[in-house]
Amino acid sequence: MPHPKFITRLQAIEGLSDEERRQIAGLPSTLRPVADGEIVLRQGEGASRSVFVVSGFLYQARIVGDRSQILAFHVPGDMPCLHTLLVSPMDADLVSLGPSTIGYVAHGVLRQLLDSSIHLTRAFWRETLIDAAISRQWIARLGAQAALPKVAHLICELAARLEVVGLVADGCFQMPMTQRHVADACGLSIVHVNRTIQELRHRGLIAWEGSEIELLQPDELRKLADLGLTICAERGV
Repeated sequence: MPHPKFITRLQAIEGLSDEERRQIAGLPSTLRPVADGEIVLRQGEGASRSVFVVSGFLYQARIVGDRSQILAFHVPGDMPCLHTLLVSPMDADLVSLGPSTIGYVAHGVLRQLLDSSIHLTRAFWRETLIDAAISRQWIARLGAQAALPKVAHLICELAARLEVVGLVADGCFQMPMTQRHVADACGLSIVHVNRTIQELRHRGLIAWEGSEIELLQPDELRKLADLGLTICAERGV
């Protein structure tokens, strides 16, 4: 069955009946652990099943010129390649960020479920629309924001998405991304990312030790990040 966090996420963005939750929970699936840096799906690969994140994190990346560009991060409860139900092959590598556990659900089984329920089709469709909205935010952020709000935006976005599935406690969450990952996501150099994180710390906005990030002044950080739309989309507003 898909992990309960996926059901929690769909419930948050659309609202599901008890029967719909049972139908999703009853989908046959296969779980497997994934090592840090392991490619789950490769760019150009045709997918016959959708992936969902049980624990840990994934990201999508492709090589642009002479560097890697991270296109999205995926948290527990996400189904990062849901679009492959209709659009295949993959247009980026799907990679594990730290050790993670993923699940697979065959496309044929998903199609049968969605063909039987207009409301579940709407819920899954809304999930892909939220992913698209987040992607547009990333494009705007990469093209228009300076380094400080750009990194603040990334941190706030991840916190908002993890909060939906109950993985933020007292403003703290676990995220094993390095400064290299931040650089590849924000189109910055590692040196610039280091200076930016130090500035966020200096302003008393965040604490970041190892894989734990704490939002010390979340309202001020969100204001710096100009985050409104992504949070609204994630919470189904």
